[in-house]
Amino acid sequence: MIRVVLPFHLRNLARVESEVQVDVPAPVTIAAVLDALEARFPVLRGTIRDHVTLKRRPFIRFFVCKEDYSNEPPATPLPQAVVSGAEPFMVVGAIAGG
Repeated sequence: MIRVVLPFHLRNLARVESEVQVDVPAPVTIAAVLDALEARFPVLRGTIRDHVTLKRRPFIRFFVCKEDYSNEPPATPLPQAVVSGAEPFMVVGAIAGG
């Protein structure tokens, strides 16, 4: 099981209280985690990545083991700490302002 932490607005949309867990078949990649997340919570389709291109939305970031994976290719394998469930895959809403 992969642990996924969602930002507050997406937790509200998905109607979940805290982090969620999704089954992801090997190889565990960024795209595979997002596919599993959208399959379990269809209401999230189009909120994290574009419906057609499947590119990450501009104000969404991905963090894995305290590293920014936002600009990594979708086929990037995730570290063993995420695969084992020791560390979560974090979806973070960017904060803008001045």
